[in-house]
Amino acid sequence: MNDLITSFQLNVSFIVQESIGYSREFLFEYPVVYLQDDLVIHRLGGNIEVSRTSEGLLAQGKFQANHLTTCSRCLENFEQVLSTEFAELFCFTKSKDTESELILPENGEIDFGPIIRDYFMLEMDISPICKTSCKGLCPICGEKIVGESCVHNNEVLDSRFSILKSLLDEE
Repeated sequence: MNDLITSFQLNVSFIVQESIGYSREFLFEYPVVYLQDDLVIHRLGGNIEVSRTSEGLLAQGKFQANHLTTCSRCLENFEQVLSTEFAELFCFTKSKDTESELILPENGEIDFGPIIRDYFMLEMDISPICKTSCKGLCPICGEKIVGESCVHNNEVLDSRFSILKSLLDEE
């Protein structure tokens, strides 16, 4: 198995010759996959089932992978688990009757890499958190907060805000 996977090109031209209802499953399992320049995923596993329909080829995929990312609270790296499913119809010809904008290439080879990448990108958190109990970083010392709070007990270091603190103390 190749460790540098960048494309998911499948030759599905033989399915076009089959009768309506025929389907074929393609399994994938790779340790590292580079989906364009902006997405590297690890331990990719999944499948794509391609079925012959009257309009074209219906591709249904289900994938799971890990993505190395940074926690938005504590700034530590962790592996985020990504799971996605998709269904895309590759039409034989462009038609007004179908909503699909995907056309089956003449050579019968479909590159599923961009489709898989797009669906994984939709699954990624905008602000990933390593675990729900992550407290983040201390605003005073910048260290990761372990337990309930940092040892500083919310000390105010900037003397300009001491007058505001005194207002809270009066209440």
